Amino acid sequence: MELEVRHLRALVAIADAGSLHKAARTLGMSQPSLTTQLRRIENSVGAELFSRRRTGCRPTPLGQSLLARARPLVDGMSELITETRAEAARTHGGGPALRIGSTASRVVALWMRRLRLRLPDADTTLHVDVSASALLAMVASGALDVAFVHEVEGCPLRLPPELEFRVLLDREPQFVSLAVDHPAAASPVVDLADLAGDRWMVDPSVDGERDGLRRVLTQAGIDPPLLHGDYLTASSLIVIGEAVAPCQPTSGPRDDMAIRPLRGDPLGVRLLLAARPGLPELPLLYADLEAAYRDAALRAQGYREWLERAGSPLVGT
Repeated sequence: MELEVRHLRALVAIADAGSLHKAARTLGMSQPSLTTQLRRIENSVGAELFSRRRTGCRPTPLGQSLLARARPLVDGMSELITETRAEAARTHGGGPALRIGSTASRVVALWMRRLRLRLPDADTTLHVDVSASALLAMVASGALDVAFVHEVEGCPLRLPPELEFRVLLDREPQFVSLAVDHPAAASPVVDLADLAGDRWMVDPSVDGERDGLRRVLTQAGIDPPLLHGDYLTASSLIVIGEAVAPCQPTSGPRDDMAIRPLRGDPLGVRLLLAARPGLPELPLLYADLEAAYRDAALRAQGYREWLERAGSPLVGT
């Protein structure tokens, strides 16, 4: 087997992630497939490139040597793809082609509507992924132009140095969603101690969500059981009182679910917009994202009240 750029990209992803599981998620493939691919690559070169340990994967001396040569090639190919696509768009004329990525957020719909009104001739596509790391990798590889992502407090993302970043919000407090008949829902602000007897729902595929929540619960001196599942499953369990879950403060009102801030705001995320270098539309994209976020924040009554108490500049702008 001859080594190809995709193989080198896989090796770089494994080295950066430190584990096959995380690297597979970043690459958008299953862990067994990536494990098989790594085994074939190692068979091709005739030696192990990573040592597998319980704590993750670490490059062997040979792996480090190969990676030192592979990274410039992977970066160069990503730059080539990005520049070629940009040139193709200019050659074919018409409006710009905007490839947008985002983690799940109620802000995205408002953002996309603003972009459609501002750039009606643009060929705009949207790719939503629960993994911020996967989206950042797509921007770095040239598969996306921008990505709106969140970084869980205490669980920093690896930010590709070649990308441009704009911080939308340094810290967005995370609220909690619970059944409307939950005893804690009677209060406008919920104490973590009041949820010590509940099961918490987290999505393990969201970068940092499980570790960030566990850290905060431990600091509060409680150790409730954690359930793993996606947002749809979480909603189904929450409304019948079988679980509670952290949620974005911009979450809209529901008749069957209560959204409340947590006392002291122990959970937080940083909101970032990542873009490929030199993207000419970046100022407009960021301005519309900022306006869309403000709209979403002020529409969510509980978040608006929180912003007013905090004296946020989002209120009244």
